[in-house]
Amino acid sequence: MVVGRLRHGQLIILDRLREMVRLASGLDKRGRLRGECIERSIECLRRFGERIRDMEAGQVRVVGTNTLRQARNSETFLEMAEDVLGHEVEVISGIEEARLIYLGVAYLSPAPDERMLVIDIGGGSTELVIGRGYEPDLLESLFMGCVQFSLRYFDDGRMTRKRFDKARLAARQELLPIASRFRRSGWDRAIGSSGTLRAAVRVAEALELSKDGMTHDAAVGILDRLIAAGDLESLELTELNPERAPVFAGGIAIAVEVMETLEIDKLRISDGSLREGLLYDMVGRLQHEDARDRTVRAMERRYHADLEQAERVAQTSTLLLEEVEDTWQLVETSAAQYLGWAARLHEIGLDIAHVKYHTHGAYLLANADLPGFSRAEQQLLAVIVGNHRRKLVDFHSHGLPAEWRGPVFRLTVLLRLAVLLNRSRSAEELPPIQVRCGRRKLELGFPQDWLDNNQLTYADLEQEKEWLAALGFKLRVKTV
Repeated sequence: MVVGRLRHGQLIILDRLREMVRLASGLDKRGRLRGECIERSIECLRRFGERIRDMEAGQVRVVGTNTLRQARNSETFLEMAEDVLGHEVEVISGIEEARLIYLGVAYLSPAPDERMLVIDIGGGSTELVIGRGYEPDLLESLFMGCVQFSLRYFDDGRMTRKRFDKARLAARQELLPIASRFRRSGWDRAIGSSGTLRAAVRVAEALELSKDGMTHDAAVGILDRLIAAGDLESLELTELNPERAPVFAGGIAIAVEVMETLEIDKLRISDGSLREGLLYDMVGRLQHEDARDRTVRAMERRYHADLEQAERVAQTSTLLLEEVEDTWQLVETSAAQYLGWAARLHEIGLDIAHVKYHTHGAYLLANADLPGFSRAEQQLLAVIVGNHRRKLVDFHSHGLPAEWRGPVFRLTVLLRLAVLLNRSRSAEELPPIQVRCGRRKLELGFPQDWLDNNQLTYADLEQEKEWLAALGFKLRVKTV
């Protein structure tokens, strides 16, 4: 955990807390987190919660990475974690993890304008990113990590050449599909950001294999020393944190293979990583430089959205939201953001096919790599876009958290109406609309002459009444 404060535009680190719980080691053969691992992790989070429980929600971000992406019982764990922390936990994709790691390194880099290759070897995954400045160009998240490899190849602590060869072969198989693309892209400086690589540098310096970073020869030298010793205890490395020792062999195997496959001669080490990336990403959101806005704009371009129509729908949905946000408890800024993003992206499925384009759009939003968005946020947008036309699907079937279902349904109603009212795709302004609402009802008042001149829209509103009534929601249309 990292705690920072924004002073005069600069981020000052106030506190750092760190405990290794090795969550990845808690997965059993069925892909479920074991009880003892859950208990150990929750106790750690309970201690962290003492520091952040009283902070406002907008000032805290908590993310889960590879193990929680895999665990079949992650929902149970997340409920317990959120209870002791007092804050929501976001499970992020591997690509989003890579983006945040790069951001953390870039902001702490002495030469951010250089083209950088950033490598982070985590417990269950390894992230590789190339970028310049604060914008990554190439991102990958590979299914290999120091905990995972240590359990698979060095579970009893014994280290032999044969075991390291197997571990390196597995790492090479993960790297080969992306290696040529990364080498062609090129970089000026290679930077390691993980605890694994920081520990490796300390060991290399203690063994007098390298100074000021990690060379390829030094990494191979550490591996050879481990094989010669047979186990870590025989090597007697006081520089290696006892908590890091059980997963060090797996991390070194990955590090050696990454440097060899990508032809890296030397790695510099950065203090920046995922946690710092999260902080700087939060600062961006506070200063209206939200990465999610950039992602939405990129999605609009990629899938050839009609920008003028998207803007019309976004404006109408915002006007409707302003009328109901108090009664419907949608006053949080995030509600307006999600509705706006959904409005801007509601037609991206047309780039695939007109038939069921709302379904295609929902699939894209649920499964694409969307920098800045958590998996839950992507699912939220997918639900709204997937239900913006035709018959609505029961919101209990989408896997949304229970507390989200009501607000998401209401946002969906607003988007449906905004799309319906702009179905003519006309630049002509809509008339003043009188809006009244209750918990499960909405009343819209239109000028009589406008309804008389827009009979198709009126027919659509009558059909909308039936579709909403099927889910216990009452829509009323009247003249004013």
